[in-house]
Amino acid sequence: MESQLVLLSDLVFNLEVWKRELKFQENEMDYFEEQLEHVAMRGLGNEVMIQLEGFQNKIIREREVMGHLRHRIRMKKRELAQADYENRPEVLFHEKQVLLKDEMKTFVKMHYELKEDMMDFFLKYLH
Repeated sequence: MESQLVLLSDLVFNLEVWKRELKFQENEMDYFEEQLEHVAMRGLGNEVMIQLEGFQNKIIREREVMGHLRHRIRMKKRELAQADYENRPEVLFHEKQVLLKDEMKTFVKMHYELKEDMMDFFLKYLH
């Protein structure tokens, strides 16, 4: 029973870390949107505006994915809170947790690729 509680608490810890990671990335996207507005105000031409709109669309999509992941995290936390510790739930929870872990890993990778692209864009157009 004790190892089950430890494993379940580890799962809860992972969920909290992922929740914090999403909050951090959302704050970054808020900041990047502000910077895109500064670039837009400069009137640098159609080519730059097309790139800018592409970034805005990616930010919108990223926010949708963040919402989906936050929902999955909330549902997982609820599931863990309702767990029947006598029924060896850690095996099921761990298997399900791996899928969410993979989704988070993919999302974080894609977020940082977008972030790098945006930082290159800002370096070019925010002097």
